[in-house]
Amino acid sequence: MPNNQKPIAAKTKQKAKKKSSDRSLGYMLIAPSMILILIIAIWPVFQSFYYSMFDLRLNNPAKSEAYVSYKVNLQTYLDNYPFLISSLEDEVDEATGKTKTELEAIKTNLEKVDAELKSDGELSSKYDEIDEKLTVMEPISEELAVSDLDKEVALDLEKAVTDSSERLRELKGELQNPEDVIGLSASLKDSVITPNFIGLKHYKENLTDSRMWKAIQNTTVFTIISVFAELVIGLAIALLINKAFFGRGLVRATILIPWAIPTAVSAFMWKYLYDGQNGIVAKAFAEIGLFDQMTDMLTTSTGAMFAVIFADVWKTTPYMALLLLAGLQTIPSSLYEAAAIDGASKWKQFLKITLPLLKSSILVALLFRTLDAFRVFDLIYVLTGGGPANSTETISILAYKVMFAQTNFGEGSALSVIVFVCVAIISMIYIKFLGRDLLNDR
Repeated sequence: MPNNQKPIAAKTKQKAKKKSSDRSLGYMLIAPSMILILIIAIWPVFQSFYYSMFDLRLNNPAKSEAYVSYKVNLQTYLDNYPFLISSLEDEVDEATGKTKTELEAIKTNLEKVDAELKSDGELSSKYDEIDEKLTVMEPISEELAVSDLDKEVALDLEKAVTDSSERLRELKGELQNPEDVIGLSASLKDSVITPNFIGLKHYKENLTDSRMWKAIQNTTVFTIISVFAELVIGLAIALLINKAFFGRGLVRATILIPWAIPTAVSAFMWKYLYDGQNGIVAKAFAEIGLFDQMTDMLTTSTGAMFAVIFADVWKTTPYMALLLLAGLQTIPSSLYEAAAIDGASKWKQFLKITLPLLKSSILVALLFRTLDAFRVFDLIYVLTGGGPANSTETISILAYKVMFAQTNFGEGSALSVIVFVCVAIISMIYIKFLGRDLLNDR
């Protein structure tokens, strides 16, 4: 290599090394933020996705947790098995003929499976420990009570208990205490915990469920109409309070009052104003002909959707106006002065100056409000509860009802993941089609 090229090569290598060092430093600086985002935002989504692949139901002890293998709840088993055997022995003593033979077969079958449970070394020690604790009525931890069980033994136990319950029901008329025997047999079945992993079944069911698509439709209608109305009214308010006039500070503070009121409080307030007997707003809308009767506001599908949209526009338009006002503040007044000198009308100035320079603020305002509106819950839940006849039920309210009202955490988690996917798609659409040139994301 010529001597004059050596310094150039060394300098190039030094620049590359410095660039790599700067890049590493940059990654180190943003690492805490990325970790925080991962913990707060991303990890709950992965957790919800994990739970969505299980049939989790809090009202069913056998499905209250995510199980991928067969288990047995020894506390439930020993709470019922000894008493069931004892009851069967009493029934055998009183029975005769075919009934007695049948009861003896049931008892023998259960004792055979019980012997299989005791044959497992680890399970056997827990078996005896729990039996002793139950005898003296000591508390038993869930960790001790629930144990892994061999698949074959679990299937044998489940089959034995199921067969016993069915056969005892058939013999119900010939038993001395049928309720006790059948009840103990049914309770014994709860001791067997089968795997509740179902994969993507919840997503398949939801994607073919008309109620979920109706909820997404309601959410979309609510989002589009409310956000559009808030943008138009908010822009008009922002243009108004951006002008210099007497009392402008007081007007700005007054406009922000609806946004400052907690959503649940404003929803209760509007629910009273929409009341079919005493509601002032319902009375006014009926008087001007928007509705035939005052009661139509919250008892018809169209009226209820209009009611929640109207309340949301009143509540969040100030927020939209605040964001747009911040954007208007960044536009130099000299541009309007120059346009006025050139003879441009106010409308022309709005189209050629205000809107283009306000594009980034409009993007941010639309993005925030669309995401917020699509995830709406508290306003509609308090105002209509999703009714009437699910006409205002949004996807978030549906997820809440399934997860908490029905205690179906598996399906509710699947609906939560669907909400996340919808919100992610909306964000990507905004960034791709509206903000690509602003963010220089090529």
